[in-house]
Amino acid sequence: MFVIIGFVVVLVSVLGGFYEAGGPFMVLIQPAEFLIIGGAALGALLASAPKNVLQQMLAKTIGALKGETVTKATYLSVLRLLYELLYMAQKEGLIALEKHIETPKESSIFSKYVDILAHNTLISFMTDTFRMVIIGGIASHDLETLMESDIDTHHADIKKPSMLLSKIGDTMPGLGIVAAVLGIVITMQAIDGPAGEIGKKVAAALVGTFLGILLCYGFIQPLASNLDIAGEKEIQVFEVVKNAIAAFARGFSPLVCVEFARRSIPAETRPEFPEMEAHVKEKQ
Repeated sequence: MFVIIGFVVVLVSVLGGFYEAGGPFMVLIQPAEFLIIGGAALGALLASAPKNVLQQMLAKTIGALKGETVTKATYLSVLRLLYELLYMAQKEGLIALEKHIETPKESSIFSKYVDILAHNTLISFMTDTFRMVIIGGIASHDLETLMESDIDTHHADIKKPSMLLSKIGDTMPGLGIVAAVLGIVITMQAIDGPAGEIGKKVAAALVGTFLGILLCYGFIQPLASNLDIAGEKEIQVFEVVKNAIAAFARGFSPLVCVEFARRSIPAETRPEFPEMEAHVKEKQ
């Protein structure tokens, strides 16, 4: 939601200032400039990355526009899910976890957390790690190293959409110049025409430069920053899971394990211990 509000503020400020200065809005409507810049940017985007990264970028962009983010409720759900799994493992033995981690969507535990279950990568990270715990023979520090390696790989993947969008944003002023140069070429061909006609052509050419710079610094780069921050927040959820499982592998009780996890939650979304304890122990 704040992304859309920010974009509206940018448009109102720029166009409002232009109108206040006496600028006619119609001069900004230059379909040829839009086609050159928009088409070239789309072509550059398609040529810049494989299909899966483009799909990921589109999904993350839609999520940003919808205002999707990691909240305290998200962390509480993750902590409760971890507590249920670890409590079962402590009470019934590690083998009791097997049926849950093999088919999470059919699990009586995982199915209670639909919002978490929708994050396939996080669920895979969790279930794969529990498999290693069940198999045994891995020291706790080695298990933690394994999880850190997995998180680093996912971190690299999750940064690709924001990096790609940022690079496309960097090209926009250049594409605006391309559109402006083409406009000047057209203007020079009509240099012996009426002064008013030449002025219109120059204005149309300058709209290309304006559009490229505005799209870069007013829309695309801020959106890329938003995706980058959202990616860091998503990675933090993986850190929470890692700390809980690593603590369990070292022999701590389920409640202490989720406390290890809680301490790694960012301050702005971290629940207090009493709130966390009451939530994870609440009967459903």
